[in-house]
Amino acid sequence: MAEPLLRIEAAEVFYGASQILFGIDLEVEKGQTMALLGRNGAGKSTTFKAIAGIAPPKRGQVILAGKAVTGQPPYRIAKAGIGYVPEDRQVFPEHTVDDNLIVGAKKGPCGEDYWNTKRIYDVFPLLAGMKTRMAGRLSGGEQQMLTLARTLMGNPDIVLLDEPSEGLAPIIVQAIGELIRTLRNMGVTIILAEQNMHFCLGIATHAAIVDKGQIVYRATIDDLRHNEAIKQRYLAV
Repeated sequence: MAEPLLRIEAAEVFYGASQILFGIDLEVEKGQTMALLGRNGAGKSTTFKAIAGIAPPKRGQVILAGKAVTGQPPYRIAKAGIGYVPEDRQVFPEHTVDDNLIVGAKKGPCGEDYWNTKRIYDVFPLLAGMKTRMAGRLSGGEQQMLTLARTLMGNPDIVLLDEPSEGLAPIIVQAIGELIRTLRNMGVTIILAEQNMHFCLGIATHAAIVDKGQIVYRATIDDLRHNEAIKQRYLAV
């Protein structure tokens, strides 16, 4: 059986004396779009920070493409192939869209150079018409697209998307969903942290649910769609 692209083993994360993650186990295969679902405060964002090295696990392992990256600084984990899109859309507001993309440009961990500005503008046509616009003048949805595009410019093996639909108008959420579907169909491996289950049902291939810092459910997205008991127990607001 092929090695998962990303594997998290028994990860425990603390903020000071407070434990947030309690033995998280997760596997993501190459080409999957994994929805990491759970209520607010369940531990989704902390799981991403553990993977990206921002909140490194005190115990447990993060293994990327068969190599442990646990405890490495975030820039090394990024170079190893992790692309992280945080929930607060951290664009460089006083720089143009084009400049924001160029800042993120680097080859992948094995020298991959698939994502460049030309391909980005082909896949993100909305951004193509805004090359010279200051990023701080973009709408929330446009900034979300730009942050994702800038992350792809680093040619990552896997993209962590934290709450991409949060705070956006329904029509923009729909556009972001279409974009993620396009990336999925291109073979991009994505983990999508979301409270919005309905947003994920039409996008993800697999799902994992986090509750109180633990993975309590793993399945295909179709299995989750038909499991009313699990949805009611862990995802109902």
